[in-house]
Amino acid sequence: MASFVDGPVTVSVPATSANLGPGYDSLGLALDLRDRLTAEVAAGGLVVEVVGEGADDVPRDEQHLVVRAMRAAFTEMDARPPGLSLRCENVIPHARGLGSSSAAIVGGIALARSLVAGGSLLLDDDAVFRLAARLEGHPDNVAPAWYGGFVVCGREDGEFYAVPTAVDPRITTVVFVPPTAVSTAQARGLLPAAVPHADAAADAGRTALLVVALSGAPEHLLLATRDYLHQDYRRPAMPQSLALVDALRARGIPAVVSGAGPSVLAFCDGAGVEELVARAPAGWRAERRTPEHRGAVVE
Repeated sequence: MASFVDGPVTVSVPATSANLGPGYDSLGLALDLRDRLTAEVAAGGLVVEVVGEGADDVPRDEQHLVVRAMRAAFTEMDARPPGLSLRCENVIPHARGLGSSSAAIVGGIALARSLVAGGSLLLDDDAVFRLAARLEGHPDNVAPAWYGGFVVCGREDGEFYAVPTAVDPRITTVVFVPPTAVSTAQARGLLPAAVPHADAAADAGRTALLVVALSGAPEHLLLATRDYLHQDYRRPAMPQSLALVDALRARGIPAVVSGAGPSVLAFCDGAGVEELVARAPAGWRAERRTPEHRGAVVE
């Protein structure tokens, strides 16, 4: 049975934006907004402290998502801590399409691995990603949360894969965060079981172009971020988000729903940040966020 290290371990994990328009469940980008999680093995019991985002809503017991991820990782490593103490300093908005659940899952696995002596040998980097993707159910947020940067990912023959890809240094983003939440389950529930072949073909072409645009040809981002598969179907759950996407794109600004929404992500080159921030609807907040090349980091 595995043994444990002394003292607390701290991990930070970035926010992420998935899909990026046409790359449904296959593209994700890490952003420079990071939750900070600290844990240590205790003599017994479970103590969970949460400050910041979600402090009034998330459970403080075994149902806490970070704790569930830690337990899953401990099981993979055949480790049984007698007790745990966990502190979560959350800044990633919850239920806004910015990867808060993926940050919790990745952070929990990274914490557990760091608390086990020789944990990186028992659970290597790719195994961390695969476990996180299984817990989340799809890879497009957990992949950039773990690896950082821009990641192309998916599932083949029941196994998840992820390929980190370059991000052009000229690219930055503005994230528009609404005051109200939309759950991922609600947003996914609006999607049809089938789509027209022409729409699927159009999305495939845009997704391929988006990889090229983000990695070195940002002048193609407006065309590359056009989606046919999921955003319009989600309009009933987030009409203001889709209205903002429409308005920005009408002005030539590459804008998409971030993940399952309702936040909106707009790409720019840095020069137009202030103008973009000023376009936030009343009650929303807008923030400049640059692509984050670091994934989960043990501090």
